[in-house]
Amino acid sequence: MSSPVMPTSRKGESAPPPAAISAVGLRKSFGDKTVLDGIDLHIPTGSVFALLGPNGAGKTTAVKILSTLITADAGELRVGGHDVAAEPQAVRAAIGVTGQFSAVDGLITGEENMLLMADLQHLPKQEGRRVAAELLERFDLTDAAKKPASTYSGGMKRRLDLAMTLVGDPRIIFLDEPTTGLDPRSRHNMWQIIRELLADGVTVFLTTQYLEEADELADRIAVLNNGKIAAEGSAEELKRLIPGGHIRLRFTDPAAYQTAVATLSVANRDDEALALRIPSDGSQRELRSLLDWLDSVGVEADELSVHTPDLDDVFFALTGDTDQHKEAAR
Repeated sequence: MSSPVMPTSRKGESAPPPAAISAVGLRKSFGDKTVLDGIDLHIPTGSVFALLGPNGAGKTTAVKILSTLITADAGELRVGGHDVAAEPQAVRAAIGVTGQFSAVDGLITGEENMLLMADLQHLPKQEGRRVAAELLERFDLTDAAKKPASTYSGGMKRRLDLAMTLVGDPRIIFLDEPTTGLDPRSRHNMWQIIRELLADGVTVFLTTQYLEEADELADRIAVLNNGKIAAEGSAEELKRLIPGGHIRLRFTDPAAYQTAVATLSVANRDDEALALRIPSDGSQRELRSLLDWLDSVGVEADELSVHTPDLDDVFFALTGDTDQHKEAAR
């Protein structure tokens, strides 16, 4: 298995940004099952970090530990500059948490949910009403504010849940699979909200099973498997870990295709589609070199496409085809 891609520093480079969330040697077991096996995390302030992994891999357990909901068996953990074990109240004051299951009370209105959260945050009544109104407007919920939350769509409930999380203006937010079960439009709306949080300087710790979501949003991504970080890096760094890039040439003229087959001995052929696959890292230099060479030997394809490994390829290569995804996430 590939070693994790970790940040590097060289002489003369500036120090990395301060960590909003850090973990060294985080461990957690339930009975004889080790869920987190000594993982290390460094999440800079003002960034989006995504934790990927199959169901049961320990993503939610990591969120629960870092947000003080359960305790770790071992590890040095700091959130917002506070020791998670020694200063849990200070950590709770610095964070917001939105889980994969909504905390919205469906029996009361959206506005009442917001005002209840303002009371829990000990905001003065007038301030609480102002903050609630501003957040309802920001999340496009003003028209539905007086309606029972039970009448909201899934996307509206998820927006209300996140709006409630923001009542206390936390600078660090844990989003545990925030778009699970949402339709594509609602998911994209949630992505835009997360981008706006990032623009405000908020640090976001995101767990997700949607690889496109991590690719779209995250500055850094870690893949959790069998209790360990299998790899970590930017989306592009992770994609470069996995071989399998290729250039696909497709032909409409069978004679031209046969000429290409005879000329390109390194290509994998698909006779039914009249297509050839040539191994490639997808770089501009390699593509230019191939095009020049095709011109020199008189091979002209009707279509050319470049495929580089995506996060799906990374995920399956690092986590394997196991039954783990069938387990319920802890």
